[in-house]
Amino acid sequence: MDLDLSRIIDQVGKDKGIDRAIIVDTLEKAMVSAARRKLGAEREIEAKFNMESGEVELFEFKTVVEGEPSDDTEISLEDALEHDPECEPDDQIGMKIDTKEFGRIAAQTAKQVIVQEVRGAERQMVYDEYHDRKGEIVHGIVRRVEKGSLIVDLGRAEAILTRKEQVPREMFRINERIRAYVLDVLRESKGPQIILSRACTEFLTKLFEQEVPEIYEGIVRIEAAAREPGARSKIAVVSRDSDVDPVGACVGMRGSRVQAVVQELRGEKIDIVPYAEDSVRYVCSALAPAQVVRVMVDDESRSMDVIVPDDQLSLAIGKKGQNVRLAVQLTRYKIDIKSESYMREVQEELEEALSAVEGAGEYEARLLLDHGVASLQELAEAEDELLTAIPGVSPEGAAEVRERAGRLAIEKAEREAEEARLAAEAEAASSEGGE
Repeated sequence: MDLDLSRIIDQVGKDKGIDRAIIVDTLEKAMVSAARRKLGAEREIEAKFNMESGEVELFEFKTVVEGEPSDDTEISLEDALEHDPECEPDDQIGMKIDTKEFGRIAAQTAKQVIVQEVRGAERQMVYDEYHDRKGEIVHGIVRRVEKGSLIVDLGRAEAILTRKEQVPREMFRINERIRAYVLDVLRESKGPQIILSRACTEFLTKLFEQEVPEIYEGIVRIEAAAREPGARSKIAVVSRDSDVDPVGACVGMRGSRVQAVVQELRGEKIDIVPYAEDSVRYVCSALAPAQVVRVMVDDESRSMDVIVPDDQLSLAIGKKGQNVRLAVQLTRYKIDIKSESYMREVQEELEEALSAVEGAGEYEARLLLDHGVASLQELAEAEDELLTAIPGVSPEGAAEVRERAGRLAIEKAEREAEEARLAAEAEAASSEGGE
């Protein structure tokens, strides 16, 4: 058979990095397949690679019978004794097949099977390697762009960075080096598909793990992370060692560690805040750099009304609500930001409603605010249990407070509606005048 099997084994093993035993097994299967195609599928054939000769030897096993054989799977005792003088009827005897009789067609069949089997083994190796690397950061080179997705050469395989997993406005040139997070590895008919991401939150946390030894060693832990890729991120960190400042460890000397992450994310702003079991402290930290004056908590609904100085309102909310949105993701609390002046107005409104009860005023209004009552409408819907807990408020007084709060809420809504109507008319008149 015109196949240089030793050369094939050495070349495939070198080019594909596949274990020699896998290639030998594949060759043996290929030769058995070719032999059965030539001699018949029912034939009992085995193959063995001869390490010394560098060839695959084929053996056909036949059953020894007395008399004439009924088919090609049998051999007469007379003929069998020529191969093995000790054989007996019903024994299985193996006889070497001359591989030269297969010719060119059999050789081509063997080659095709070898190619298919080796390709399958190679795909399995790639799948196993990168499936085990899910959740890691890999390095590669951008080779081409297909329908907006970047095809990245990882060395042993190609991966895809889809448009969805790319950071908005982030650009890479062909042949540029790239780092990305292995998001998933899928089995596909054409081979494993390795899906990368630079937009996921896990990419951010893995970068910190690489840059901050204390995180890698488990001394500092990232409790939560929130990210708007390409714009801003927040991470909450805690230390298992009281002598290690978790925020300082992540920032590094003169900001070196966090700047390394920022540089990889191409300028994405990163806030590092201390994690706290106390929900109020945690939310206040999460809203940094804004300063918080007061917090009203509703643990049942996991919501908070956060009061900030008037000049900190826009900072607390952030550009297009970004800061508070990230704080919500980080803490998993619903956060409503309010200014001090707004809350003073609310307090005055509550005081007016409470005036239905003799002696009630500023102190009682503050108690309501502390219990999460932050509007006239909420006061109008408050239950007796809450209102009668206020010193001096009886069940009858609670009813009067609710009735007065409801009336004031309606008057306020009507007043705001009228103001909105007048503003709309003024804007329309201004537009007509401009024309």
